[in-house]
Amino acid sequence: MAVKKFWTIDHACGHTVESDLSDRPADRRASYARWLASRDCSGCWRASREEDIKTKVEWLAKQRATDQAEAEAWSEQYRMPPLDGTDRAVAWATRCRRQLVSAAYTALVVEGTTSAAEWEAIEDAVRPLTRAGWWLDQRDADPADLPELLEAASSSDRPTENPHF
Repeated sequence: MAVKKFWTIDHACGHTVESDLSDRPADRRASYARWLASRDCSGCWRASREEDIKTKVEWLAKQRATDQAEAEAWSEQYRMPPLDGTDRAVAWATRCRRQLVSAAYTALVVEGTTSAAEWEAIEDAVRPLTRAGWWLDQRDADPADLPELLEAASSSDRPTENPHF
């Protein structure tokens, strides 16, 4: 007698499904059927995944809105000019600028040896950089490198336009 290929699975979610296990080796079908019974049916599993994704998307949207509001408040507090670029690039670059400059302050002033006067000079060098693309390009930079990056950006021997942003 052949090992059955179709199994009636009573899933953990309460649904009963007729499953074709013919693609499994005959000696593994019973254990696989037990494993399936301990799980939700595929329909319930998909629904829970969609709910998880929806929840993550909502959380991410709220987090980005909060981050954006904080970045805009920071820009206003430190008198940073608005950035130039597409709406999407400007929003992202505003967050990148806040993150990089704040982390640089911590690295250079709080944990480093940069004086308040030296930091003010760095802050003054940040203000003219209003191209969103520049800040996006620097998003993974080491915060301690900010003075060198600002110096390179202000040098007159390189173009200031980036066609990507």
